Amino acid sequence: MEEGRVKDKGRGMEDLAMGNEGQEIKGTGFINRMGATRYLVSRAPQALIVAGPGNAKFDLAGAGDRPQHFYIWNSLGLAPSVGLGLALAQPKQQVIVLDGDGGTLMNPGALVTIARLAPFNLLHIVWDNGEYQLTGGQPTATATVTDLAAMGRGAGLQHVAAVTTMTEFEVGLETWLTEPGPWLAVVRIDKSPAPARPPKDPVWIKLRFMETVNK
Repeated sequence: MEEGRVKDKGRGMEDLAMGNEGQEIKGTGFINRMGATRYLVSRAPQALIVAGPGNAKFDLAGAGDRPQHFYIWNSLGLAPSVGLGLALAQPKQQVIVLDGDGGTLMNPGALVTIARLAPFNLLHIVWDNGEYQLTGGQPTATATVTDLAAMGRGAGLQHVAAVTTMTEFEVGLETWLTEPGPWLAVVRIDKSPAPARPPKDPVWIKLRFMETVNK
């Protein structure tokens, strides 16, 4: 599934990540994903961050690119699986997964595996706007009947949070980053678009990330 426009990696990463950075979009009273992503990056400057396909990845690029960001292209549902493996392989590193409700619903088995293996250094944040925003705004199950936090608890996760305001997110993040996990945080967001794009070069992204992790 195509994810927005292709960007030339030969351009400066600052240009790629900026998009319409200064543009403020009026939301619905829920959390703005771009603002929350920027706050997260500022509070976890050394963390390894895995961002799933779509807007989670786009806003991470817009928040400021870093070599320890791993952007997943066109593999919906696999961000938590990649993050789990990374957390197990790098137990001394804080690992953060950013994903959407659509990606989480695509691979609920990842919640079960994370609960069973229980890496203490993993934080899984789900940006939940109740729709498949990039493919036309079709509603996901979270718009009507599905509670992702309840799914996480049912999978066996012991540390689950659900927040709907930026204040709750900021307060919660201090705990999620300092208390042993794994943590699942379901963050209700507005429907603001994500104008930034990282380079669409998975091999380059992988090699840069591997070099950073292996330093």
